[in-house]
Amino acid sequence: MVTLSQATVMALACVVLIAVPGPSVLFVVGRALSHGRANALASVVGNAIGCYLVGVAIAFGLGPLLERSELLFQSIKWAGILYLFWLGFQALRHAGPASDAPEVTARVETPLAAVRAGTIVGLTNPKSFVLFTAIVPQFIAPSAGNATAQILILGIVPLLIGLITDTAWALAAGRARSWLAKSPRRMTTFGRIGGLSIIGVGVSAAVTGNGH
Repeated sequence: MVTLSQATVMALACVVLIAVPGPSVLFVVGRALSHGRANALASVVGNAIGCYLVGVAIAFGLGPLLERSELLFQSIKWAGILYLFWLGFQALRHAGPASDAPEVTARVETPLAAVRAGTIVGLTNPKSFVLFTAIVPQFIAPSAGNATAQILILGIVPLLIGLITDTAWALAAGRARSWLAKSPRRMTTFGRIGGLSIIGVGVSAAVTGNGH
């Protein structure tokens, strides 16, 4: 079974990959600036769920399939990129205070929709696959047996780290948005910045990590 020392050492390795601002952080900040703190927090939960589902899939055999199929890997990657573009353009379209645009208010996302959006991003984020194919397996103890169970248990560690760090970013960006809301013009500007940052995540994923 997984030991405390295994989990501790792996946590240190994961902090560098997860805590440093990257695609998930830019996505969460973009959601906070364009949709608000509550939406960003729901997106954090969804992103964590999506990342862990990647770990579950890899634990039960997706990892070897991805290693053998470049087409499958690229399909998953580009599905995520296109979804990020769509989210970013939606944020750009609806940037601005709700009071100035009644039609936008009717389209405000529900928490469930935000969780769903975050889950899709987490599922298709190349970093999730790197985490569960390059880092987590290094801390599996063959002598302990049941590698699948070890991956599932060890996968909880990066999930918790991601929840903590992404929540901190969401709260910080949400607070900045509340201050910016005092000025409609600034709110519109930063709402657009949020949308552009989400699109930027997609562009970054498109031009990096072309292989496994």
